[in-house]
Amino acid sequence: MGNSKPRIRLIFTGGTISMRDDAGRGAVPVLNGAELLKDVPGLADFCEVDVRDFGQLPGPHMTPARMLECSKLAQQSIADGFDAVVFTHGTDTLEETAYLLDLRHTGPEPIVFVGAMRTSSQLSWDGPINLFEACRVAADPKARDRGVMVVMNSTIFAASEVTKTYTDALDTFQAPDVGRLGFFDGRELIWVRSPDRRSINGETVEARVGIVIASAGDEGGLIDHCIQRGDKGLVIEALGRGNLPPPMAEAAKRAVDAGLLVVLTSRCWGGRVSGAYGYEGGGARLKEMGIVFAPGIPGHKARILTMAALGAGMGAQELKQWLAD
Repeated sequence: MGNSKPRIRLIFTGGTISMRDDAGRGAVPVLNGAELLKDVPGLADFCEVDVRDFGQLPGPHMTPARMLECSKLAQQSIADGFDAVVFTHGTDTLEETAYLLDLRHTGPEPIVFVGAMRTSSQLSWDGPINLFEACRVAADPKARDRGVMVVMNSTIFAASEVTKTYTDALDTFQAPDVGRLGFFDGRELIWVRSPDRRSINGETVEARVGIVIASAGDEGGLIDHCIQRGDKGLVIEALGRGNLPPPMAEAAKRAVDAGLLVVLTSRCWGGRVSGAYGYEGGGARLKEMGIVFAPGIPGHKARILTMAALGAGMGAQELKQWLAD
């Protein structure tokens, strides 16, 4: 970055950070990038910012196509000479967009996602401090080579590891099994570790990926529906260590036989799936079927992984090899 201030492309996609209450009818996005930056003084002390308004989207309005567009916009920003990219994003789907960008990002430049849990109508609005600290992280030379990150509540997480754990708590974003990459202690930015980075290079993503959550006595009807509607991939949030009711396991086998890329994770908050159990429907049997075991990520992020893998032309064997590397 040399002696000059780092140049940061700020891309505003919307989310609670851009919202205020609409006359008692609920919060809606109203602030654009320039308006939001008025409440974030001090950025010019350590970086130069260029504002790009992508949209005023609530988190649930983000789609795989828009996520891919964000990824390409980040890469174009880097190609245009920006030292880092910061996205504002709705927290409901923030970790999914961030994870897709992380899978597609191979360079050293920091890409940082940030949002808010409170709106600008609330006294406890956390948007300005979150955005300020996200830019601090993006501008820090030590942020390089750490991939895509999420900065919320004065804490830094890897996009590949973070998940939203609570509906409305300020510290909702956590990395259950591995913890944070860094944090702010007052004004001091402290780095703890670097994440493992791995990428999937593909020109597109395959959006036709279903997700099914296992429950006691499930007979697999939703899996059969995913097959019938033409899905190309399927994520199953299994019970515990990675097990299914026997009828659901049979349906999963039908999905594999139909050519779907079937990926297994757990409905549990933390931990990994494993082929520990050999009974009917147990993980060992599921692995024998050709089902891919996800690397300790929740179902919605396993879906992003599956979409990216399919978009890169990967099948079950290729994805298993990628996970093993």
